[in-house]
Amino acid sequence: MFLADKASDDGSGIWCSKGTVQRHTELGESTVKRTIAEFLREGLLVEAGRRPCKNGYTVVYRIVLGMVDVLEPIFEPGDEPELSTGYTAGGVRREPGAGPTPDGVPGPERTPNHPKTILKPS
Repeated sequence: MFLADKASDDGSGIWCSKGTVQRHTELGESTVKRTIAEFLREGLLVEAGRRPCKNGYTVVYRIVLGMVDVLEPIFEPGDEPELSTGYTAGGVRREPGAGPTPDGVPGPERTPNHPKTILKPS
């Protein structure tokens, strides 16, 4: 998911280092390396080039969207989880009033993790 988040809409342009993936996912170095190697072997990722960096280079990856489409879903058809954005996992917009907030009841102006939310120490 982290790599998909860093990719462009067409799956290209993933150039974060394995160390960056480690820090943001809180996974171990060997887990990140093993997972990327598995994705490469399975054809989900391909190396698209290299970018110079202070430690030499960072590999640029591209997600092969055709391979993602053929992955086995992790949920049963009809049981698609609804996301808090108002869309189902399949990308279909929910009907008004079908979400967690009833019609006519306004939700918060911005989410608690909005970038401009200032958290004060307790």
